[in-house]
Amino acid sequence: MTSEDFVPAALRRLWRMSEPSRLGRRPALDIDQVVTTAVDIADRDGLAGVTLPKVAQVLGFTGMSLYRHVGSKDELLALMADFALGPPPERPATDDWREGLRAWAFAQRAVFQRRPWLTHVPTSGPPAGPHRIAWMEAALAVLAGTGLDWAHKVGVLSLIGGYVAQATRQEHELTQGREEGQGQADAEHAWAMALARLVTPDRFPETANLFASTMFAAPPPGADVAVDADFALGLDLILDGVAARIARPTAPPGRVV
Repeated sequence: MTSEDFVPAALRRLWRMSEPSRLGRRPALDIDQVVTTAVDIADRDGLAGVTLPKVAQVLGFTGMSLYRHVGSKDELLALMADFALGPPPERPATDDWREGLRAWAFAQRAVFQRRPWLTHVPTSGPPAGPHRIAWMEAALAVLAGTGLDWAHKVGVLSLIGGYVAQATRQEHELTQGREEGQGQADAEHAWAMALARLVTPDRFPETANLFASTMFAAPPPGADVAVDADFALGLDLILDGVAARIARPTAPPGRVV
């Protein structure tokens, strides 16, 4: 018995560990065909458009045929997510952890922007697929010289990864909710002007001051606020917190700082 015998079937499929054919010949359908077809459907119709019967129909097989290659719909989603994420970009040539994490976050955001459905895939556990592990390795390498312990490194990755997914999902949903051809700046200005009539200083003093500020002033014709700036602001706030934690002295054994 080898170490591979202890790998669960779902992980074997996720890592494409070879499975010998019981009939001694190449099967007519393989897991890569199933996954790439499902990803194509998600790219076109969104995650809600992906069902096992629909994937089977596109491939010209019965739904039961897919269960020989994918154990369940949840497993298919995990396979799709890892495949669609793809490998991370090469690490920037810098020893600056902040610049490295910033590049990591923007690179992941770019993937989510191309495939918004990825942000809706349910999280069923920690990273398990080869591409997700590769992204984790890339970020851990950036943090290697920070002095953070493993718990804090994992916490940083989880926090930034969650922020990237949530911010990109919100950006996509807001874009879908706008009127056709309306930019972000115009939409925010119209929203602020409408609410300014309802948000009175006696009831909501700080919010009223916000709407009265120049933040939501009418943009000049053809101008728009870069969405990247909003994303970068939130990311920088998180990185400021990471920097503060790195700068804190290491606690002696038995003491929590």
